[in-house]
Amino acid sequence: MIFYRMKSHDIGRNLATEQYLMNHLNLTEPLLLFYYQTPCIIVGRNQNTLEEVNQDYVAEHDITVTRRLSGGGAVFDDLGNLSFSFVINNPDEFGDFKTFTQPIVDALHEMGATGVEVSGRNDLLVDGKKFSGNAMYTKNGKIFSHGTLMLDVDLDVVTHALNVPEDKIKSKGIKSVRSRVTNLKPYLSPEYQDLAVPEFRDTILKKLYGVDDVAQIADKEYQLTQEDEAAIEDLVTKYYHNWEWVYGSSPEFTVKKRQHFDAGTIDARILVKSGKIQQITFFGDFFGTKDVAELAQQLVGVRYDEKTLAKTLQMINTDNYFAEIPKQQLLKLLV
Repeated sequence: MIFYRMKSHDIGRNLATEQYLMNHLNLTEPLLLFYYQTPCIIVGRNQNTLEEVNQDYVAEHDITVTRRLSGGGAVFDDLGNLSFSFVINNPDEFGDFKTFTQPIVDALHEMGATGVEVSGRNDLLVDGKKFSGNAMYTKNGKIFSHGTLMLDVDLDVVTHALNVPEDKIKSKGIKSVRSRVTNLKPYLSPEYQDLAVPEFRDTILKKLYGVDDVAQIADKEYQLTQEDEAAIEDLVTKYYHNWEWVYGSSPEFTVKKRQHFDAGTIDARILVKSGKIQQITFFGDFFGTKDVAELAQQLVGVRYDEKTLAKTLQMINTDNYFAEIPKQQLLKLLV
């Protein structure tokens, strides 16, 4: 088995590295990847991003949002989480999460977390609580199985960043199942409880390889070439930092927004497809000198995100449609 410890803390670059190495390395033995990143949300390939993410909270706390190639539910990562990925040549093992995660489970048992177990389809639990979610992707005869290890994640942020009112959006996307989560740190033996994530990563590596020092397996560590780096950067731009991939790839969904203002109530129903407004209808007891259907028509085709909507509304006299309701409040209602 060869391994690579990613140096980047950017989730987009790390996912691009995983994708590139899977597609371009001639694997004669399994590849193990480790990476960790600044606060981010990674939604599954078939999910509606807006349905999974608390957009206001994410924007306020500068949390990166991206989409991965694999299915499954949305996860929150920060620098207290360690991600791992096994890449192999055999696509027949797709769906066999227990086989892929067992080496990690064994290593954690050695580190004192003897209660760790594989549960359900793709989770790792300790004391009945989830600390790891796993997902898979296969292409061209190869497969990767990647997962999270919540060592010391800010659990308060998890509850806010992934909290979206269920009555606001109706979607055909695959929805995440909210589970009780915990950090792994308290379940490790005392000598491992103060490990920072890089030390935690290297300890797992030593357990997996049966060595006392990572230097003993230096010949097994892959080194990126300049050609690798350039190709990875192209993938970052094409996918993981690309609005069309992160939001535009969401399935069709409907948003319902309703708010009472001093000048009347607005009830907006918005149909979004490929991340853009396909249809919008306004109901309510508001007043205006022009037919609100005209405004609705001007919003069709506009990206459903705050920045783009703000730019569009800036060119429209919305007071003609919603008298005495400030434009900024209208924008806040819509997004």
